[in-house]
Amino acid sequence: MDIDWKTIIWQQFGAAIDMLDDTIALCPDHLWTAVLWDDPDGAEYGQFWFVAYHTLFWIDLYLAGYSEGFVLPAPFIRGKLPETPYTKEQIQTYLDHCRRKCQSTIEGLTEERANQICKFEWIEASFVEMQLYCMRHVQEHAAHLSFLLTQHGVTGFDWVTQARSIAT
Repeated sequence: MDIDWKTIIWQQFGAAIDMLDDTIALCPDHLWTAVLWDDPDGAEYGQFWFVAYHTLFWIDLYLAGYSEGFVLPAPFIRGKLPETPYTKEQIQTYLDHCRRKCQSTIEGLTEERANQICKFEWIEASFVEMQLYCMRHVQEHAAHLSFLLTQHGVTGFDWVTQARSIAT
């Protein structure tokens, strides 16, 4: 894959992750469990912390490119809710993990990997298309979270044009 395309994809995917990061960093403790929407599977699934976690889970999964055998880093568990909400610190650590994984995955992208077909129950697409799909998903939930915060008077976010920092 041409290096310019990799840079472009990282800059925009990284910007989406940075915007998600801003919402998490700016979320006051009293809104960490605020409900964005009613979810028929349980109130927790609509809470701020879960939407942030959910977004990171899908970044991690789509960067792996497969579902079967995919393992989350500790303390995260797949397929069920934790006994208590994940903390802001845990979510921020996971975000940093996903940011580094995203950057290194995109930087190391080869033509073969970019064109590799990823198959999930709900979609089948090339690996690179999955990353664009995921970037849209990240931006969607960053917008949901920032909207909730704005409704509660939280300010401090702004549009991020390109990834602010290079992951290390």
